[in-house]
Amino acid sequence: MTTALITGATAGIGAAFARRLAKDGHDLVLVARDTGRLQAAATELHDRHGVEVEVLAADLSEEDGISSVERRLTDGRTPVDLLVNNAGFGNKGRFLEVSMADELTMLKVHCEAVLRLTSAAVGGMKERGRGGVVNVASVAAFVPRGTYGASKAWVVQFTQGVARDLTGTGVRLMALCPGFVRTEFHERAGMGTDNIPGWMWLDADKLVTAALADLSRGKSLSVPDPRYKVLMGAVKLAPRGLLGGVTSRTGRKYGPQ
Repeated sequence: MTTALITGATAGIGAAFARRLAKDGHDLVLVARDTGRLQAAATELHDRHGVEVEVLAADLSEEDGISSVERRLTDGRTPVDLLVNNAGFGNKGRFLEVSMADELTMLKVHCEAVLRLTSAAVGGMKERGRGGVVNVASVAAFVPRGTYGASKAWVVQFTQGVARDLTGTGVRLMALCPGFVRTEFHERAGMGTDNIPGWMWLDADKLVTAALADLSRGKSLSVPDPRYKVLMGAVKLAPRGLLGGVTSRTGRKYGPQ
């Protein structure tokens, strides 16, 4: 029996990871800010799948929150074998319309927390000769889209770099880059979704199945849907200047700023 720790575990992609991993027999450590939702999720997963589920209420935009998760990841008595860094959010508005405090909070959650929690987890994994880390990024990492896209680009580059450094240790790292997923993400950010074409939406459970398959194959980057693979291929061929204009317009219409 192995243990997986998931941040942002009570909704969306994080909750989908929790459901799938519990179904597969993994014990869980669920991390989120809302204690009530954590306890409800833990009870449901334990009752349905018979796995042990810990809850850890932590706000990863705060020093105490990051530190508490670091401590759990370095607890050798009950080691974590899989870390899923999923916590994240979007800000609504163009640059300068979003407060600097909110921009810095995004960098703390998307970058600092991912850096510190990955570091806390992989030390013990390397000693044990096994383990995995999934850092949830976004296809926004591949287009010029302000602080959100920049933070997710950092996640991709960081994850792939560490994956190379740990080659041969038995520890796998993968950046997961989904497109639009039916979660609470846009609602929490106050973003409308009515104009997003239906074909662009992904199912969180199917996304997780594809992601775990890519992790088992040793991939360091997962874009888990043929539609988005095609789109990202087109992005690589598009002139940078043209791409910046297009993504600026579509980003304001469809996604986080």
